[in-house]
Amino acid sequence: MVPLSTPPLRRVRNGVVLILQLALLGVLVGLACAPLNLVDHWQDQLLNRMPAFTAAGWTPLRIAQVCSPLVVMPVLLALQARLWRRGAGSGIPQTMLTLEEPSRSPELLAADATVQRLTLWSIASLALFPMGREGPVVQVGAAVAQALRSRWPRLLDRLSTRNLVAISAGAGLAGGFNTPLMGVVFMAEELLGSFGAQLIWPALVVCALAAEISNLDGQPQFTLGLVSLNPRELNQLLLGAGLGLCGGLLGGLFARLLLESTRRILPRVRQHPWSGGLVLGALISGLALISRGASGGDGEALMAWILADPVSHHATLVDLVARIVGPCLALGAGIPGGLIDPAFAIGAVIGDLITQSLDLGGLGVAIGMAGGLAGATQLPVMSLVFALHMAGDQQLLAGVLMASVIGAYAGKLWIHKPIYHALSDLLQERH
Repeated sequence: MVPLSTPPLRRVRNGVVLILQLALLGVLVGLACAPLNLVDHWQDQLLNRMPAFTAAGWTPLRIAQVCSPLVVMPVLLALQARLWRRGAGSGIPQTMLTLEEPSRSPELLAADATVQRLTLWSIASLALFPMGREGPVVQVGAAVAQALRSRWPRLLDRLSTRNLVAISAGAGLAGGFNTPLMGVVFMAEELLGSFGAQLIWPALVVCALAAEISNLDGQPQFTLGLVSLNPRELNQLLLGAGLGLCGGLLGGLFARLLLESTRRILPRVRQHPWSGGLVLGALISGLALISRGASGGDGEALMAWILADPVSHHATLVDLVARIVGPCLALGAGIPGGLIDPAFAIGAVIGDLITQSLDLGGLGVAIGMAGGLAGATQLPVMSLVFALHMAGDQQLLAGVLMASVIGAYAGKLWIHKPIYHALSDLLQERH
C-alpha cells in the first residue's frame, strides 16, 4: 500500500480540496445571484402585461407602471448623490478597477457598496427602467470573492487575489444569465485578457455551480425560445455579414452614446438630483408610453415576444429608437444596471426590421442579436456564446459567428476602446 504522504497522493488530496473550495465559491455566488434573478423574473411578469405584448389597451394601472420613473428616478438619484453614493454605477467598471488596482478592492467591493448597488438596481428594475443586469451580478460575484479572501486568506490560496476576483465576477455573470460558458469567456476575454488553462478550468467549476444554484427554479435552456430552423450555412454567412454590419454599427453607436451620456449626465444629476431625475424620469416614461411599454425593462420581453411568433410579431422603428435612447438615459445617470440585454435587443430589433419581408422566421432576430451585442461590447466570443444560449443552438453557429466577428469590428468605428474599459477609465478619472 502506498503511504498517504507520497507526493502523488498528496497532489490528489490537494486537487480534491481545491475543487471543493471552488465549488463552495460557486455555490455562494449562485446564492447571492438568486435574489436578482427573482427580481428580473418579476420585471418580466410586469412587462408581459403591457399593451405592446397583449391585445389589451392601456389601463390606469399600466400607465402608472410605465410612468413610475417620474417618481423613482429622482429618489434614486438623490440617494446616489448623498447617502448611497458608493452604490452608484454599473458595477463592472468598479470590478475592473479593482483588478487594475487591487488595493482599492476593500473600498469598491465593500459589503455596504454591494448592498446599495443591488438595492438601487432592484428598485429601478421593478420600476421598468430600460437596462440590463450584468453590472450588479458581476459586482456581487467579485464582492463574494473579496469577502472570502479578507475573512479566510488561505482559502483558494493557489489563486492570486486578482484571478480569484475575476473568476468570481465571471461566475456572477454565469449565475445571472444561467450561462456557465459565458461567465468563463467574459472572465478571460474581458476581465483578464487571457485564456490560460490554469484559469479556465477553475472558472468552469465556479461558473457551473453558480449558474446551477442561482437558477434552481428552472430557467429555460434557451431563454428567449428556440429558433427551429435549419438554414444552409452559406445563407447564414451572408445574412450574418449583413446583419453583423448593421447590428454592429448600431451597437457601437449605442456604446458611444452611453459613454457620452455618462460623461455629461452623471455630473449634472449629482449636483441636481431632484430636477435632473424628474427630467430623465419624464423622458423614460415618455418612451415607454410611445412604445406601448416595449422600451421598458432589459429588452428580453420584447425579444421573446418577437420570437414567439416571428410571422405576426414585429418590432418598429419606434422600438429601435427607444431601445437605444432609454438605456443611455438610465445608465448614463449612474443607475446600476447593464448594457448586455439592451445591446442584444437593439440587434434583435434591427434584425427583425431588415428581415421582416424575407420569411426567415426568427433567424434574422437571432443573428442580429449577436451583431448588436458584439458591436456594443467588442467581445465577439462572448457575443457568440450568449446568442446561441438565448435563441438557438449550434445550427445557427455559422451565422452567429459571422455576425459576432463583423459586429465587433463595426462597433470600433464608433468607439475605439471597448465600452467597459472606457467606462472604467471614466470612473478612474473621477476618483
